[in-house]
Amino acid sequence: MKIIGKIVQLIYCIYALTIFAILTILAAFALLLLLPFGKVKLSNRIFKICRYWGQFWYLLIGVRHKEIFEAKHHFGKPHIFVANHNSYMDIPPIVMLRHQPIRPLGKFESSKIPIFGWIYKAAVIMVDRSSPTKRAQSIRNLKAALHKRISIFIFPEGTFSMTSEQPLKSFYNGAFKLAIEMQVPIQPILMIDAVDRLHYDSVFSLTPGPNRVVYLKTIDVSKYTLDDIELLKDKVYQLMDEGLRRYRNYP
Repeated sequence: MKIIGKIVQLIYCIYALTIFAILTILAAFALLLLLPFGKVKLSNRIFKICRYWGQFWYLLIGVRHKEIFEAKHHFGKPHIFVANHNSYMDIPPIVMLRHQPIRPLGKFESSKIPIFGWIYKAAVIMVDRSSPTKRAQSIRNLKAALHKRISIFIFPEGTFSMTSEQPLKSFYNGAFKLAIEMQVPIQPILMIDAVDRLHYDSVFSLTPGPNRVVYLKTIDVSKYTLDDIELLKDKVYQLMDEGLRRYRNYP
């Protein structure tokens, strides 16, 4: 029976990855059709195209997106979203958050992937750490988006967290420094089921089922200064750590 189960799992994963590739190519064609209308039109439409891509992919592979609100969220104002990161299935929910304009922070290296990389460059604000000049430009791009009332999405851990004993890795300062400088509230969210849908060990561990997103209490930063980055970072960390232990029954 285990062998049959592994065969079924493999067939499902190949099917899901094939659908992913087909939808990515279709999304690329949709972006091509928008190119004659200029960069502004492309920027305004990219997330709508990505959202349709995510919805169709979820539908065809049996994954369900659900948003849980533990506190009221103000959709009409920009936020800096911060989330836990322990699976590549943390990525689709970003474009499924349909309530407000949002741009994720992304690594420059991912833009080199054929076809997907082209969509990626149009959808994210890329961080290129190869030089101080490029890092500074990335920060200016983030601030420009917030000035336009576009929310920013950041994984403050920087990479996957891979243990249940410590569900979160330590946070980098960037999101919290930016929030204080721009006086933009922080919206912590939890990706509850992503690691169950796709384990970080293998792309062939993908399974159907729920992929929930939990909105925790929004953190107002108006009383924080740049001297309080560690205090703010610790407050958000504790809130997210407690939430993950509660939802996933971690010790």
